[in-house]
Amino acid sequence: MTNTWRLGDLTVNRIGFGAMRLTGSAAFGEGVPADRERSIAVLRRAIELGVNHIDTAAFYFSPHLSANELIREALAPYPDDLVITTKVWPGRDASGAWWWAAPEQLRGQVEDNLRGLGRDHLDVVNLRVPPSRKDGPIGEHVAALAALREAGLIRHLGISNVTVRQLDEARAITPVVCVQNPFGIGAPATERELLRTCGELGVAYVPFFAIAGAGREAGATAAEPDEVLAVARAHDATPAQVRLAWTLHQGAHVLAIPGTGDPGHLAENVAAGNLRLSGEEVARLTALGAS
Repeated sequence: MTNTWRLGDLTVNRIGFGAMRLTGSAAFGEGVPADRERSIAVLRRAIELGVNHIDTAAFYFSPHLSANELIREALAPYPDDLVITTKVWPGRDASGAWWWAAPEQLRGQVEDNLRGLGRDHLDVVNLRVPPSRKDGPIGEHVAALAALREAGLIRHLGISNVTVRQLDEARAITPVVCVQNPFGIGAPATERELLRTCGELGVAYVPFFAIAGAGREAGATAAEPDEVLAVARAHDATPAQVRLAWTLHQGAHVLAIPGTGDPGHLAENVAAGNLRLSGEEVARLTALGAS
């Protein structure tokens, strides 16, 4: 199992880091607020452990902390090999209320990320498609981001929360280096099809909620299927590590971006990249979501 993949001309280690939980125990200001120094320490430790792919967004903020500003404070001047991906289309105003950008508003969202991160360009920007679009057209937004890439504000484009048809639509307009969708043990057949399609195209597939599953932004639930627990015991690993390892076993083009504000969980997540499951174990876990 290879340990790296590419996002366009950028090579990243397959275990990355998601920044959503840097600002608190739950996303978007819910839960217990994070400690600034601890979050900064987690980011620096991630780099020490070999992470060179960080996923973030300007809308990852709480009343007291911004993920992008934490990343800048912790890591700037940035290592040459560090790839920072972000996402646009959704946004939050100062009160935390959500809004969705029109195509002509995407430049403002890109510039918000540039300011927060202290950069003159963004490595990868994912167009995060709203649930209301489901399998609807996304071409106008994709074209707007492609224009920003031509202007030098963005190096590569990805898409998020999409279908195979939307991937085809986007690729007809501009190169797409990654697809970022919810995926993990128990994922539906349609999502497994998209993962396979990305592999055939050489497009990175970047699952989120690989550990949390149905818990989504709230995090992993306490209950785990017996099959996950059995594999964890066999490898002296945690269920979260098993879920991450299973995800990486789905293809060399699959990346992982587990997020945490806990130094111990960070080390466990990175170590999951070295966990080798047998073919029988992978099949047994895959069967949990067979449909």
